Amino acid sequence: MSKKILTSVVVFLLLAGILLSAFSSLILPFTVKAENGLYTSAVGGCVLETTTKRVLFEKNKDKKLAMASTTKIMTAITAIENCDDLDEKFEISLKAVGIEGTSLYLRKGDVYSTRDLLYALMLISGNDASVAIAEHVAGSTSEFVTLMNELAKKIGTKNTHFANTHGLDADGHYTTAYDLALITSYALENDTFREIVSTKNTKITNGEGENRYLKNKNKLLNTMEGCIGVKTGFTDDAGRCLVSAIEKKGMRLVCVVLNCGPMFEESKLLLETCCNLYSLVDVTSLYNYSKDVKVEDGRKKTALIGTKEKFLYPLSNYEKEKLLKFEYNLPTYLQAPLKKGEEVGEIKVFLNNDLLFSEKIYTIEDIKPKTILQRLKEFAGKW
Repeated sequence: MSKKILTSVVVFLLLAGILLSAFSSLILPFTVKAENGLYTSAVGGCVLETTTKRVLFEKNKDKKLAMASTTKIMTAITAIENCDDLDEKFEISLKAVGIEGTSLYLRKGDVYSTRDLLYALMLISGNDASVAIAEHVAGSTSEFVTLMNELAKKIGTKNTHFANTHGLDADGHYTTAYDLALITSYALENDTFREIVSTKNTKITNGEGENRYLKNKNKLLNTMEGCIGVKTGFTDDAGRCLVSAIEKKGMRLVCVVLNCGPMFEESKLLLETCCNLYSLVDVTSLYNYSKDVKVEDGRKKTALIGTKEKFLYPLSNYEKEKLLKFEYNLPTYLQAPLKKGEEVGEIKVFLNNDLLFSEKIYTIEDIKPKTILQRLKEFAGKW
């Protein structure tokens, strides 16, 4: 009897463990990892610090994927950089009417400015607005898409190609989480782009005085401290996609999740965790070397030396304390005369044995050779 009870208890515990594991995977889509903090259910993901372009988290960051309406990040920055007057009003052509998917419901002959349509593009994801913008800026959507691809290459993307302005599924239309983070990082340097994507609600008015009220689809703007945008997206092939960004602790972080069911929840946790794990450190403030060097045959016995650069880099406390290493290459003495600004050595900074940064060390004062009187005194002293 006791054996049966024991067997039943063991079986019960095993089943309970299996069920608990399955349940946990449903309610906890994240798994803490020592090397980078988080796991995401997205097919492709990336968190990028925009100043240094350091990847703080990644999952399949270089996998080519459909990106749905996050395409419009590139549409917007391409339009902003190639439009002479964002406030000039123009008529909407028939080609921009009736575009499938999310729409502003433009009508032929409607009159809007490019700026108004950019708000419609980025807040409510108007596919028709993207076509209207492209036609006005470049003369045709095909010419505008060419501009998009040229800008993508300029930014430094390696695995991105645009086939349209709105992000509807199409052959040859793809990016990666990393490339999209680079594109967004670049776009956020533009004041106009940053203002538009951080807007929660706005009103646009057509040429006939009709008002349209737009509400941003990015929920994180209302639920996450420091959030500054930037774009949601969904298609059957791409799944749910989100590019988000925050400014906090002196850092700007961009998070990309492609084909991610709980995109808002996971993006928020990724950004908040990376922000808690990392801080922007002035690595040069951690140098530890003698700030003067002995001088032979000089009027002074030592010369002051120093560095010129300031190097900021996002580091975790563990990296700062355990993985950051410095290599100092300095002579034991210098020979006079010396001029201020002479290169006399080098510092190399390593993160986990990988070269992170190197900087020259210079003299920061002039040292003249000894005077004749000093030489005579020294000579006399030896006798």
